[in-house]
Amino acid sequence: MGSFVITLREGFEAALVAGLIFAYLSKTDRLREHARAVWFGISLAVLASAGLGALLFFTVGELEGNAESIYEGSAMIIAAGVVTWMVFWMRRQAATIGQHLRSQVSESIKSGGGVALAAVAFVGVAREGIETALFLFASVQDSGALISVIAGLAGLAAAVALGILFYRGAIRLDLRKFFTITSLLVIAFAAFLLYSAVHEFGEVSGSEALEMAAPAAALVYGGGFALLYRRDSRLAAGQARTEAAG
Repeated sequence: MGSFVITLREGFEAALVAGLIFAYLSKTDRLREHARAVWFGISLAVLASAGLGALLFFTVGELEGNAESIYEGSAMIIAAGVVTWMVFWMRRQAATIGQHLRSQVSESIKSGGGVALAAVAFVGVAREGIETALFLFASVQDSGALISVIAGLAGLAAAVALGILFYRGAIRLDLRKFFTITSLLVIAFAAFLLYSAVHEFGEVSGSEALEMAAPAAALVYGGGFALLYRRDSRLAAGQARTEAAG
């Protein structure tokens, strides 16, 4: 379930980034001229993300015993921290990210197009892909490879389908509600990863106290960040209503 949600969310974010770039190019009648550069940047981002995932799995395959457990536990904590940080970063960037991206595309075209435009697409998509690779690695260590891979591919397929339909205007999607729900689910899965990591460290160190502290740590982490996210969402919604009324 965690793999499905993370690939659905991150994949859809990447699709939105690509869609915004293509929409701007189409609006300015530059799509045919620069589409290849954008696809090149997207392809490089996908390859870089897959390469990071392969590196993580290859590295853990070289380890055994306690070293492997420590490596996996550390990856879980890093993954939990990264995806939680990105949830809040996206929350704060949501109102201006489209304008900022269109500005980047415009500047890239003015500076020569090609390479600069590919770089914009690469950075936008790679950010989501790298998060996904890290989270999937941590999820596989906890849930098993087969379940994580199947769930991850299903989430990615759903994200691509949603992105295409949304770009073509075939569906209406309340993005605020979509990202609120998926953000809370991501925070919950991050808390679960923290629980698994602390429990793993407890087993390695032979500390029953650390193992027993794992559920409490996960509850505090997940509950605390969920409340902070809901508070930020309410403040943002209130500010939006105030600006609309003014």
